[in-house]
Amino acid sequence: MTYQYGHFINGAALSGTSGLFGDVYNPSTGEVEKQVALATVDEVSAAVAAAEAAFPAWSATNPQRRARVMFKFKQLLEDNMDALAKLLSEEHGKVIADSKGDIQRGLEVIEVACGIANMQKGEYTDGAGPGIDVYSMRQPLGVCAGITPFNFPAMIPMWMFGMAIAAGNTFVLKPSEKDPGVPLKLVELFMEAGAPEGVLNVVNGDKTSVDALLDHPSVQAISFVGSSDIAHYVYSRGTAAGKRVQAMGGAKNHGIVLPDADLDQVVQDLLGSAYGSAGERCMALPVAVPVGEDTADRLLEKLVPEIDKLKVGISTDPDAHYGPLVSAAHRQKVRDYVQMGVDEGAELVVDGRDFSLQGYEDGFFMGPCLFDKVTPEMTTYKEEIFGPVLQIVRAKTFEEAAELPTKHQYGNGVAIFTRNGNFAREFASKVQVGMVGINVPIPVPVSYHSFGGWKRSAFGDTNQYGMEGLRFYTKVKTVTQRWPTGQTEDSAFIIPTMQ
Repeated sequence: MTYQYGHFINGAALSGTSGLFGDVYNPSTGEVEKQVALATVDEVSAAVAAAEAAFPAWSATNPQRRARVMFKFKQLLEDNMDALAKLLSEEHGKVIADSKGDIQRGLEVIEVACGIANMQKGEYTDGAGPGIDVYSMRQPLGVCAGITPFNFPAMIPMWMFGMAIAAGNTFVLKPSEKDPGVPLKLVELFMEAGAPEGVLNVVNGDKTSVDALLDHPSVQAISFVGSSDIAHYVYSRGTAAGKRVQAMGGAKNHGIVLPDADLDQVVQDLLGSAYGSAGERCMALPVAVPVGEDTADRLLEKLVPEIDKLKVGISTDPDAHYGPLVSAAHRQKVRDYVQMGVDEGAELVVDGRDFSLQGYEDGFFMGPCLFDKVTPEMTTYKEEIFGPVLQIVRAKTFEEAAELPTKHQYGNGVAIFTRNGNFAREFASKVQVGMVGINVPIPVPVSYHSFGGWKRSAFGDTNQYGMEGLRFYTKVKTVTQRWPTGQTEDSAFIIPTMQ
């Protein structure tokens, strides 16, 4: 019998009751190895009720004790790194080293959450008026929820529940049904770290579960990462229900290559950022913009031979640069985009659509693809492909190149490669994109800063993790106090009264 994942509610692993299941594939073999139960509305409500019941005691727990759970969880993550990475690779397809990176970047957010006692301190003013003091406090919201994508099944859940729970909230996580194993293992480790029952719950499901969380009156805040269309849907429906919502969407990140750039280094950066994890990253760099024909020609001359050296392999192959795509349907979608690019008139320099791995012919593999002479009018440029496809858009001038990411519908990340500090500084200041790398191809901020894009890459005004994450999961209460002195004062009928 195929192994079946259920849910984790109120401290216990539960089988699903809906009778509906999703298939969980091993992308390297193309085989269904597990199934995952799809939750009913009642099961989502049970998870929310468990979180709601746990909230009063957890929010009243002092921050040092909450931090101790985070410290223990961090240690358990490190102790179980190999097993978690193996499970992640089996269900997602990314190579083991990339899976460990997925876990590590989430773990780093947990490390920041360990400092919650200092982060959650309020402000205090002594003597704001005669005998009057003013102070503020950051208080948790209540039950919060996270809806996470398939491409980072460890990192993104920890981005969300790490800061939320450390701040005193309780949490319901709805991970992707494509690779639910690691999120379920995370909640088990969190319980082992000492979290009370109901503080962290996991429900697996589809749109029914998502809508149930968006509509539930007890859910105070929703965090989402996924495609832009769904992000907009989540933001619109969640805010209409009175919830605080942050919804991160898609991307089309550009890499501007100036003539003075170190092209050998640029090539290595492009290989990793465009093809790593089979391009299934919202911070992948799928568009290179060399400035000047000579720069473009020199870049291609160096890039093509290096692409030919890339090794595509099963997720457990230590020599593979990247593994399969997550599903057959997604691979076909990427292939269709490549054909669309050909039909639109772009030059397909490297065609990896027909790649097949000997012994794993049923796996969801696709070789690297490279387009040259892509133009901004092409649909394949405008839309996110989310696969191992790199597009080159040639620009005549720095100004023309810099306008491309600013005008694009997405504004997640961007990079510039140059030795010229003036150009880099001007670019970083003026480009209309949320995260900028200067000679850094994947500018994901470290865990004590925050992650977030602009335009159709993000809906809502607050970023993920760091201090922005803490602000999202807390509300400020300000207290103005005065203690009796024994002397009666006349009534005050005007503002201000602190004279």
